[in-house]
Amino acid sequence: MTYTSETTPEAPVPDALAVPATQVLPATPAPPVPPAPPTAPDTPSLEDRAIGCLVGAAVGDALGGPVQGRTPEEIVGRHGGPITGIVGPFHDDWRTARPLTPYHKGDGHVTDDTLMTHALVRVYESVRDHLDAYDIADHLVPDLIGTPRWIPELEAEALPLQRIFLAEKWIVARLHYGHADPREAGVGNIVNCGAAMYMAPAGVVNAGNPDRAYAEALDIAGAHQSSYGREAAGVFAAAVAAAFAPDATPSSVVVQALRLAKDGTRAAIEAVCEAAATVTDPTAGAEPLRAAIAPFDTVGPDYRNPSLGARRPSRLHAVEELPIALGMLLIGGGDYRATVLGAVNYGRDCDSIATMSGALAGALRGASAVPAEWSSEVARASRLDLHAPGAALATVAREVFTRDRARARTHEQAFTAISAIPAMTETGAR
Repeated sequence: MTYTSETTPEAPVPDALAVPATQVLPATPAPPVPPAPPTAPDTPSLEDRAIGCLVGAAVGDALGGPVQGRTPEEIVGRHGGPITGIVGPFHDDWRTARPLTPYHKGDGHVTDDTLMTHALVRVYESVRDHLDAYDIADHLVPDLIGTPRWIPELEAEALPLQRIFLAEKWIVARLHYGHADPREAGVGNIVNCGAAMYMAPAGVVNAGNPDRAYAEALDIAGAHQSSYGREAAGVFAAAVAAAFAPDATPSSVVVQALRLAKDGTRAAIEAVCEAAATVTDPTAGAEPLRAAIAPFDTVGPDYRNPSLGARRPSRLHAVEELPIALGMLLIGGGDYRATVLGAVNYGRDCDSIATMSGALAGALRGASAVPAEWSSEVARASRLDLHAPGAALATVAREVFTRDRARARTHEQAFTAISAIPAMTETGAR
């Protein structure tokens, strides 16, 4: 199958192959939300998909964390074969092993991907409307620097700022200390998947509306990233929103991502998904997908020793994580286990790849798609309620939809009145 923006979504892969927030509401009351059209009994609800999306992201993050930065060969060598579930740290002496110390990666611990995702959920819970870059400055930054939380990898309560990566610390430096315009604070940061990795909530709030999710995520991510890092955030949010459609499939999600993606991001997704179409076994996807993404990836073959041109702005390149996540979603046919394990065993930045692919698979099939033995253990080990963020975000999504309908109705009334005014004549008279 050829993946272009004009492609018609194909049928899902057979199971046999699966292993602005400050806007004042109008005076006119919003019409009630109509009842949802009849759906098949097994079609997941908004709440189920939202929970599946965020639980799926967190579990993927925890599965990929202990082997982040490793090659597929190193993963097989350490574990005696591909990873099939939750594993312990890559090094037995993880407390002193460089460059990982002091982080306890593995044993069901989530990483900064999930910490940032849950932080963005809390912003949505506070604002209860669409977000923009100013909301990142007004809400997310204070959350990161002012409220201690349990940090699983540190096995201690600490400020999230003390765990997040340098590319995320940039938000605090630029917005809290530098007082940069939030809409352009991301300019100058290293270009990576830092904004994309936690952008699933923007897709949930705009469930079923990829265009609005894309635009909102681009606005939010302007406070954090530029260039193809910001673009990846927009496209990932759009893919999540597309996964909420009642008849969504992995292919339809990819089609929507390609329809909106620009420049190197679009080319990279197309190349990776073309390669994915030739793979039927998720455990065999790493090599062909890596070959497909290589021309667009600035990091280079040695993930821990990036090239001199790495992570610089460009219209020709793309982050590696999002295209690979979409490719694994196709190879796994949307099956959560197959999709996420394919992402984990890919290696490199596999916690973020598995976060994104897990979010998409969970949104497609709901919370029950995520193996309970994984989600319960990650929740226990990380001391997190994995279900509450998704449930809260679904409530916010319903409220935002009601607000959007009221705003659309006000606009419709205004435009109808304006368009009814007779046109001006050539002489200026009515």
